[in-house]
Amino acid sequence: ALGLVYLDTGAMYRAVTLSVLARAIDPADGEACGRLARELDLTFDGEGRIRIDGAAGEPAIRGPGVTQAVSTVSAHREVRAAVVAKQRLLAERSGLVAEGRDTTTVVFPAADHKFFLTASETERARRRARELGQEQALERVRTEIGRRDQQDSTREHSPLQRAPDAVLVETDGLEVDQVVARILSVV
Repeated sequence: ALGLVYLDTGAMYRAVTLSVLARAIDPADGEACGRLARELDLTFDGEGRIRIDGAAGEPAIRGPGVTQAVSTVSAHREVRAAVVAKQRLLAERSGLVAEGRDTTTVVFPAADHKFFLTASETERARRRARELGQEQALERVRTEIGRRDQQDSTREHSPLQRAPDAVLVETDGLEVDQVVARILSVV
């Protein structure tokens, strides 16, 4: 709506995780995961989909193996430092709209506008299951979301938390266009 580049920061951590798994690197090995994260060329195509060393990352980055390991890989200080540097470089090239669990607290703490979107675990699970075409797996998806929220909120480096100056936007029961309208009314 603002004509800015969209940066899906979570896709970048998922891309690193996919690459870690493809190379049989132990997701618990922060040094090895960080080295790989620094080496990868992570870019986005014109539709905002991640590219890993020039190859399409979708839909592989959304697979169950990546979903299971991404919180472990992304919790490493070395991985976070490498990916945050890439995110900031992308922002230097052009204005952007970024989303992610530490975007307003760590990556872009001086952003012009900050929003913290929230929804109940049940609502988020319903949306994700629909997105994946797996409505029948709603309870499994809800459990995965809760596990990731717990891991990401309690990790040592860049935990999931609301920036004090971020505008809270509760999205339960809202469609995407309604959420966008609320954000645009502030911008």
